[in-house]
Amino acid sequence: MKRSLSGIQPSGTLHIGNYFGAIKQFLEQQKVYNGFYFVANLHSLTSNPHNLEENTYDVVLDYLALGLDPVKTNIFLQSDVPEHVELYWYLSNITPIGLLERAHSYKDKTARGIAANHGLFSYPVLMAADILLYDADFVPVGKDQKQHLEMARDIAIKFNQQYGETFKIPEPLINEALQAVLGTDGQKMSKSYGNTIDIFAQGKNLKKQINNIVTDSKELEEPKDPNSCNIFKLYELFATSKQITALEAKYLAGNFGYGHAKKELMDVIEYYFKDAYIKRAELVQNMDYVKKVLQEGALKARDVAAPKMVEVRKKIGIVTTL
Repeated sequence: MKRSLSGIQPSGTLHIGNYFGAIKQFLEQQKVYNGFYFVANLHSLTSNPHNLEENTYDVVLDYLALGLDPVKTNIFLQSDVPEHVELYWYLSNITPIGLLERAHSYKDKTARGIAANHGLFSYPVLMAADILLYDADFVPVGKDQKQHLEMARDIAIKFNQQYGETFKIPEPLINEALQAVLGTDGQKMSKSYGNTIDIFAQGKNLKKQINNIVTDSKELEEPKDPNSCNIFKLYELFATSKQITALEAKYLAGNFGYGHAKKELMDVIEYYFKDAYIKRAELVQNMDYVKKVLQEGALKARDVAAPKMVEVRKKIGIVTTL
């Protein structure tokens, strides 16, 4: 069975952009691929995260509540598999500085005021190690991460040329239809922009976030253009085709305000995630099970990672006596 691999940083509460841009793909792929889905807690150190332990478990709870099945997939913490960091060091020694200097993500983050440090600069090398360690066939990525996967491919090719055929060259899995989940301000949804709608927000919290969606200043009586409305674009992600057609008619008819549209968006989001809300609440009460899932996932991951590192060390000439 082909292998798919991806990870999400525990840098804060997951939002619907994370769901449609990544997790929904994981759920679909677990039916056809051998999935390795990890919490990238080492990567999150580049953003100086707060509440890292809590956020780490929150991502796992979200994974499980939304439907990732530990029987079908390997769910684990990046920090539980030390081979990630070991391979990162070996790859660092063949990665050209010029390759890292071209990384769009590094340039964007430092331009936004994030302090430049080695971890942030060498992020793509650790990402390459994450992928190459498991001989992943496919990696689900958004457009903003595609360059990092291309860099991982370049690093793998360079290693193979220098030491002999060792790593599989991974292919990207990009769902073009789900790349641009809009935030409440009309930009791409991102925690760094403060424009998110959280997956597990409910009631007053969800209403508050939805009320932040920016709209134009048309009066209640006026017809409105659904195609230029942020509320409508978010609604389309959750609603059935029948619901979408009905809401479109209300927009065009007039006497339908953006407050009404926001209420309909809230209803459809709560309905869409209703089972996940219940499952997550149950999981919070059974953290022993959650930790067992992570432990078993890490063991399965190491069953793949450890033999790969034996091969890598032998190719390089690293001597180990234990």
